[in-house]
Amino acid sequence: MENNTSPFNKPKVELHVHLDGSIRPETILHFAKKRQIELPGDTTEELLRHVSYKEPLSLTEFLAKFNIYMPAIAGDREAIKRIAYEFVEMKAKEGVIYVETRYSPHFLANSKVDPIPWGQKEGDVTPDDVVDLVNQGLREGEKAFNVKARSILCCMRHMPNWSVEVVELCKKYKNDTVVAIDLAGDESLNCEAYPGHKKAYEEAVKCEIHRTVHAGEVGPPRIIKEAIEVLKAERIGHGYHVIEDPVLYKELLDKEMHFETCPWSSYLTGACNPDFTKHPIRQFKQDRANYSINTDDPLIFGSTLDVDYSIANKHMEFTEEEFKRVNINAAKSCFLPEKEKQELLHKLYEAYGMVITTGL
Repeated sequence: MENNTSPFNKPKVELHVHLDGSIRPETILHFAKKRQIELPGDTTEELLRHVSYKEPLSLTEFLAKFNIYMPAIAGDREAIKRIAYEFVEMKAKEGVIYVETRYSPHFLANSKVDPIPWGQKEGDVTPDDVVDLVNQGLREGEKAFNVKARSILCCMRHMPNWSVEVVELCKKYKNDTVVAIDLAGDESLNCEAYPGHKKAYEEAVKCEIHRTVHAGEVGPPRIIKEAIEVLKAERIGHGYHVIEDPVLYKELLDKEMHFETCPWSSYLTGACNPDFTKHPIRQFKQDRANYSINTDDPLIFGSTLDVDYSIANKHMEFTEEEFKRVNINAAKSCFLPEKEKQELLHKLYEAYGMVITTGL
């Protein structure tokens, strides 16, 4: 892993980071003790030896990491609000001035769902409660740390029966702080075969809820095409394998489709060639594609945003101008209302010493 010193010490925008993959290990230990939940370690160092990793693992092994620590957090009102607040604090320390964090309300709940997440007993914290608690934590974090924070609610590919409820929560909490819907999980599960996802995204389009989809991270280009044509995605989570379909790639370049890329994540999940000098992000940079640099799951990947920026700088020949460009593109592609988006862009232009009010 690269060192933790950022080559770009100016304000940043982050669009792809999972709240449940960004929890402080100290917080996990605190709530495990409070709730008498056994963990594979009593100290931060011991816990991280089991939760974090630095060499590529399979997707199954990666997902198993959540099972280790999520029982300490899910279903606890104080914990849910606290991880949202601490998330904003963490991003403030990384120089982020606007962030969109995503999570599955059902995975953070302790509610009557099938299957019950993390093997918990049924409780009284519903997905609706989760969204309200996360909103409270994000809003309090905003005031304390001067970072604008918004959230994206995740549908899960293997749980299509959750998706309609997810879009209803997006509607209920639209712009408080929820700004979009996402679909995450196993890309081999074709959404056409699960009408719950399509129905939820159709409702999102109808209600003018923004849409992003994890696609082309490990799956082929057709998953990206499905995300755009069937689910009407406005942004693509990861999307690295789009370059394997030159026709689709050219089409999305022309449309300025935004790709939420995560360099260190892509290495540790085996999503791309482990040689960063051959990474699809280099192609995106060369073609001046619309993309951003993000952390994905910093707790599990043992990283910060500085790690991803250092990788881009060292292995992908990023200049300060490219870092500025990707952050401006992130701001332009964010899901804020237009007035707030323009205010964000103005802050970046000022911080970057730019006199123009359009992109680079």
